[in-house]
Amino acid sequence: MNAPIKFSAEILAAKNAGLPIVALESTIITHGMPYPQNMETARIVEQDIRDAGAVPATIAIMDHHIHVGLEPDELERLAQAREVAKLSRADIAFAITSGKTGATTVAATMICAHLADIQVFATGGIGGVHRGAELSFDISADLAELAQTPVTVVAAGAKAILDLPKTMEVLETSGVPVIVFGQDALPAFWSRDSGLPAPLRADTAAEIAAAHKMRARLGLPGGQLVANPIPLASEIPASTLAPHIAQALTEAETQGISAKNVTPFLLSRIFELTNGNSLTANIALVRNNAKLAAAIAQELN
Repeated sequence: MNAPIKFSAEILAAKNAGLPIVALESTIITHGMPYPQNMETARIVEQDIRDAGAVPATIAIMDHHIHVGLEPDELERLAQAREVAKLSRADIAFAITSGKTGATTVAATMICAHLADIQVFATGGIGGVHRGAELSFDISADLAELAQTPVTVVAAGAKAILDLPKTMEVLETSGVPVIVFGQDALPAFWSRDSGLPAPLRADTAAEIAAAHKMRARLGLPGGQLVANPIPLASEIPASTLAPHIAQALTEAETQGISAKNVTPFLLSRIFELTNGNSLTANIALVRNNAKLAAAIAQELN
């Protein structure tokens, strides 16, 4: 392996001891919430993974390296950094060579996790097909990455601001298994029920790990998407969110916001329109996903 990877001391020790490791993205730190709440949340999620029996590996691009696991001072630095690039497959190599500080999206985190031989990754929600994509062609690189990089991604489904039926169609066409954990309805990020049925269902971490291993035995490319419903106590019903999402989408179109700027804008506006409830729910679902990812990593280990 020639990739410029820098492992934290904790991750090096975990690898030497053969412990289960769970990858974490860094855009939630740099683009998801303000300082110091972003740093506090990152530390809480990392601790959730430790408490669940695995080792957290937050991934970011800093100082010409892929950092797999962040030391406390590196996490602090990233949490306070300004003008951090939001990296996907297209720009991760340039960020490394130019020395830019970059936060990894789902796609970039999958790439880095695979390079570091980490099989499981916990996030909030994946990107997907944006509403109006038949005109804008705005489709997240996360979907293509799931089709080619063998990492199991635990999320609360695709973000609710997206066109979920089209997102599911693209995943199906790309051969990506979507496994819903513990229920028959596909979750939609802040909401437990999107109105779409679960393509596949698993009730244990062992089932998910077994499917991951079988894909490798069969030589099938790509990973798995595990759709883990937000805890019931933290849910915002889809009917409550619908008018807020519609308003935020209208504002984004009116203001000419496009490409990578769309999702951060929509999430920010929905935070405002829900009086902060969307962020509270977001933290709850990320923590829930981290715990399930740790259980899957233990089974794979």
